[in-house]
Amino acid sequence: MDADLATFAARFTAALRRAGMAVDVEAATRFAAGVVAVRPRRVSELYWVARVTLVIEPGTLPAFDAVFRAVFRSVSPDLTDPAESRGDQHAPPPVTAGATPRAAPVGATASVTADRSIGGDVEGADRQIAVAASAAERLGGRDFAELTPAELRTLSDAMRRFRVATPRRPSRRYRPAADGTSVDLRATLRRARRTGGQPVVLARRTRRTRPRRLVVLCDISGSMEPYARALLQLLWCARVSGRAEVFTFATRLTRLTPVLARGGQPATALARAAAHAPDWSSGSRIGASIAEFSRHWGRRGTARGAVVLVVSDGWDTGDPEVLGREMARLRRVAHRIVWANPRTARPGFAPRARGIAAAWPHCDAVVSAHRLDALSELLDALQA
Repeated sequence: MDADLATFAARFTAALRRAGMAVDVEAATRFAAGVVAVRPRRVSELYWVARVTLVIEPGTLPAFDAVFRAVFRSVSPDLTDPAESRGDQHAPPPVTAGATPRAAPVGATASVTADRSIGGDVEGADRQIAVAASAAERLGGRDFAELTPAELRTLSDAMRRFRVATPRRPSRRYRPAADGTSVDLRATLRRARRTGGQPVVLARRTRRTRPRRLVVLCDISGSMEPYARALLQLLWCARVSGRAEVFTFATRLTRLTPVLARGGQPATALARAAAHAPDWSSGSRIGASIAEFSRHWGRRGTARGAVVLVVSDGWDTGDPEVLGREMARLRRVAHRIVWANPRTARPGFAPRARGIAAAWPHCDAVVSAHRLDALSELLDALQA
C-alpha cells in the first residue's frame, strides 16, 4: 500500500494546489502519515484526517471543501459527515451527484473536474487502507511463527508506524547554549569586538547529543526463522534513529547492513537477506558467532557504547561457557544489551536451556517480541 498511498496523497495535494492552496511536499507527507496512524475506514473519517493535516489557514477551508467533495465524494456521494449533523459551519455541505461545489474559487471547478480520473485511485487506496487496518487488528495478536509469508507482508504498513530509537549520548561537537557547561572562547572574543575588546558577555556552549548506535545480532537458525523474518522486516520498515548495524548468525556471522539498505519492498529485502546469508535456517552456534562479531567488529568500535539487540531463542549447539564468556565481553563495551527471545512468552518459561541460562545474567532486558502487539515492549527496552 505504500506506493499507492504516496500516489494517492500526491495527487490529492496537487488538486489542492491547483485550487489555490499552499500545500507542499511536507504537508503531503504529514497527510499520508496521518492516514497510516488513524487508519480511516470511511470517507468521513478521511475528511477529518485531511482537514487537520492540510488546512493551515481557516480562509482556505472553502477551497479545501470544494476539492474534497469533487474528488472524494465521488466514491460515496450519499455520505454525511458527523460535523454536518452538528451544524459545523466549516463542514463540507452535502452534495448530490452531478452538482457543482458552491464555494469553489474561480478556476477550481475546471481543474478538479479534469482530475476526476484519480477517483478510481482514491477508491482503491481507500479500500487498501481499510484492508491493511483490519489485517493489523486481525493478525496483531498472533505469533509470528503462525503467520504465512503473505500475512507477514500485510503487517509491513503497521510496522512503518513504529520508531526504533536508542538513548542519546554526548557527541564531540558543541552547540551554543545560554546555560551551557563551558565557555565558548571564540564566540566570546567575537562578541568582545563590539565592546572595545572587553568580554562583557561570556558565550557558553554545551555538547550536542546523538542517538547511540543500534547493533542487531539476529539468529536465523531453523527454530528462529519466522521470528527472524518478522524482526528484520520491522528494522526495514520502521524509522530507525541514528546508525544501525544488522548481523545474522546461525553457523556463521553475516553482515546484512548494506543488503537491507537497498530499496524495494519488504519481501524483496527479506529475499535478498536470505540469499546473502548462506546459513539461513540451519543450525545455531550463538557463542561462536558472538565471538566472531567481537573479534572482527567489536574491536573496531561497532559495539562500543551501542545498544545491542540479540534476537535468539538461546538454543545453542556449542559450548554454553563460550556464550557466557562472549556475552560478558560484549557487556563490557556495550551501553545496553537487550535479548529478544520469543520463548519467554510461553506460560511457565524459565531460562533452563544452557545457552539462554549462560547469557541471561549479562542482559539488561529480556523481551519476547513474538507478535506485533509485543513489539512495543521491545522498542521501550531499546530506548530505556
